[in-house]
Amino acid sequence: MTCADVLTQLRYIRKPLFIVNGTDGHKVSLQAGTIGKTSDSLQHSKHFSGMILPCSLESLGDPQFCADHDINLPYVGGSMAKGISSVSMVQAFGRAGMLGFFGAAGLGLETVESAIDTLSQGDFPYGVNLIHSPAEPELEKALVELYLRRDVHLIEASAFLSLTLPIIRYRTHGIYRNSQGDVVTPNRVIAKISREEVAARFFAPPPEKYLRQLVDDGLLTSAQAEMAAEIPVAQDVTVEADSGGHTDNRPALSLFPTILAQKERFQEEYGYQQKLRVGLGGGISTPASAAAAFSMGAGYLVTGSVNQACMESGTCDEVRQLLAETRQADITMAPSGDMFEMGVKVQVVKRGTMFSIRAHKLYELYRAYDSMDDLPVAEREKLEKTFFRSPLDTIWQQTRSYFQVRDPRQVEKAEGDPKYKMALVFRWYLGQSPVWANSGDVSRKIDYQIWCGPSMGAFNEWTRGSFLEELCHREVVTVGYNILFGAAVLMRANQLRQQNSQFQFDSSMLAPMNIEEIEEFIS
Repeated sequence: MTCADVLTQLRYIRKPLFIVNGTDGHKVSLQAGTIGKTSDSLQHSKHFSGMILPCSLESLGDPQFCADHDINLPYVGGSMAKGISSVSMVQAFGRAGMLGFFGAAGLGLETVESAIDTLSQGDFPYGVNLIHSPAEPELEKALVELYLRRDVHLIEASAFLSLTLPIIRYRTHGIYRNSQGDVVTPNRVIAKISREEVAARFFAPPPEKYLRQLVDDGLLTSAQAEMAAEIPVAQDVTVEADSGGHTDNRPALSLFPTILAQKERFQEEYGYQQKLRVGLGGGISTPASAAAAFSMGAGYLVTGSVNQACMESGTCDEVRQLLAETRQADITMAPSGDMFEMGVKVQVVKRGTMFSIRAHKLYELYRAYDSMDDLPVAEREKLEKTFFRSPLDTIWQQTRSYFQVRDPRQVEKAEGDPKYKMALVFRWYLGQSPVWANSGDVSRKIDYQIWCGPSMGAFNEWTRGSFLEELCHREVVTVGYNILFGAAVLMRANQLRQQNSQFQFDSSMLAPMNIEEIEEFIS
């Protein structure tokens, strides 16, 4: 059989295949069917030497994950801030039997509520992001209150360093015990983590101090607080490896097995009725990476960077084009706007932009000086001319007006602390840079902040020469189906290779296909 013949057989992922030796003992073939005595079965079963099991898309991850979230495929479009994971993107995922999260981070409450208005009208599951906001705890609280009021029953918790009262309030809201005595939690949390100590906090039951506070505030009954001791803060935890945005650049091959083992320990310790599950994100952009994730035991996949390059993302065509040209070496780390003072960094595109260089410069100046008045004249003039394109005092007035509406306590703190005032002004640049990118402000192209991981480069290499190389064909569902379908084919190819080395299969043959072609093989 030729490689093309082998690939065709493997692509019928729902059909078992049998490795059959020829009567001369040399020729080997793949045959579909059953072993038996009937005319349509495999005759001469003595020549049977192996079997390739079916591998449907639904069976790739944890079927219970799909059942619990009312989806068909173990594929999640993770949240990307500033609405990059847009309403349109979430709708596309939901209608295709996948799960999408709206990127609420960095958006105003009115914008988030408007997105919820639209998404709640659809007949599909969806989720909304809740990002940890240590500098703006009231915003985190307000978002949770919004989600509770609007009956949002699934959130993706990201960038959390420690648990907070709002996320515990969300998780435990409406908790009850059914007639069988089982604890039921209407609200679910999928937590994105990249550190063992953070995973431990989500795998554990809600901290008692927060439960007591919720009881004292009349937001939880004593009986509900007792029930909460029987559930994890997050039943589903996504291991976030080397991803775009907030990341610790951890390699999936070492981080994922560690968190998986940690999950088993917590499951055994607490004996949860709700079984803990672990998914993998960061670096998922090709059939090979998806197959590796499922082979390690991932219950589901989470994608991000590749979705930003798709037509449904809430960014502009200029950014999509930059992403389409990105290679794995074209990314770097830069200071994060939301956790600037803490030195937290995000992973961004460096090719075609000076954002990372300028962001690092701002952090260096913040560390070196105690106020804007202490900045050397030459440094201040450079900032005003190139970074901000306005006097720093003007930027402060804009920042002050913004926080007077959003969180007046930030203004009060800044006016009493010159260094914090400088931090807020510097964060103006870090906060505006993704806005310029998403809106396609060409006058600010050099300052675009584009969150991206190395998976983007891997995706571009895989799709080179195929229809997915063109921006107009990059749609999230098409990309998702190709990643899952390619993973299923590759896992079957690995079964074949392990049983008979005579068959040669090159994973580079797994070129992307349109959805109609894929459906012909899986129907």
